[in-house]
Amino acid sequence: MTSASASPTLQGRRTDREAELNTITPAFKHIASGLRFPEGPVAMPDGSVVLVEIERRTLSRVTPDGKVRVIATLGGGPNGAAMGPGGKIYVTNNGGLKFVERPGKMFPIAQADDYAGGLIQVVDPERGRFETLYDACAGQKLRGPNDLVFDGAGGFWFTDLGKTRERDMDRGAVFYAKADGSMIKEAVFPLERPNGIGLSPDERTLYVVETPTARCWAFRLSAPGEIESANGPYRGEKGTVVAGLGGYQMFDSLAVDREGHICVATLITGAVSDIWPDGSRVDQYTLPDPMVTNVCFGGRDLTTAFATLSMGGTLVSFEWPRPGLALNHLNR
Repeated sequence: MTSASASPTLQGRRTDREAELNTITPAFKHIASGLRFPEGPVAMPDGSVVLVEIERRTLSRVTPDGKVRVIATLGGGPNGAAMGPGGKIYVTNNGGLKFVERPGKMFPIAQADDYAGGLIQVVDPERGRFETLYDACAGQKLRGPNDLVFDGAGGFWFTDLGKTRERDMDRGAVFYAKADGSMIKEAVFPLERPNGIGLSPDERTLYVVETPTARCWAFRLSAPGEIESANGPYRGEKGTVVAGLGGYQMFDSLAVDREGHICVATLITGAVSDIWPDGSRVDQYTLPDPMVTNVCFGGRDLTTAFATLSMGGTLVSFEWPRPGLALNHLNR
């Protein structure tokens, strides 16, 4: 394992929406390399990190010494993962992507030639067995499920980013579903390629980020699975923008820490953006890969951030200034 950057550096600047924006270069630890476009990390109690490898089409486990073991070959394009009830791992499968590979670099460009639709899958990590929980909602096929988060009431929220083709792309949506397969419903439509999703510590606010707009949306919840305001078809009537980034940057997946900060993997910049709950400030923890795709918290007191650096196929960790939020169904 190697470390980079002996000490953090901090430099402030302003965004076009008047939020304070700071750039931080953290000291980080290299955990594993050779991963095939990793995403969806879950820090396990035993110190390992379970993640998906989208190009490899697997759910895999990375041990603290950097060894990688395939848990299950899921097909399609496993994109996000979360621990659910009964020790099962729930996976959002985007249905498959086509990749371009160059020396030391890999990135997706379009939907896979063998794309057949998106899925929500449930994996038994001990046996490697898996099944499809959902592949449609109200007669509409899922297109590109991306990220998910469990609440404390037996359900989970997930984003469907859709698929991109040569000349067109799908409109995205947010869904709520029961973990036992008994119910799925569309909650927000449309969004511009919704990606990361998370809940505030009190589970009264749902956060969703859009990839191309680099906007973080907040939706108030009146009950589990219920958005408080749904007064009209336009998304601005249902939620509010917490923060948006200027310049050429894109949001990917996210995690929430114990103090309610929204921690968003940020493409192009290659960073984890730490968004204050009131949107007044954003700190960007920059890492050496333009495709930082996801972050989770683990380690002692949940103060270690694990990030997937997907273009180069690596998993790294660094210290977070606050404890991460303990996730439902993930005992520590």
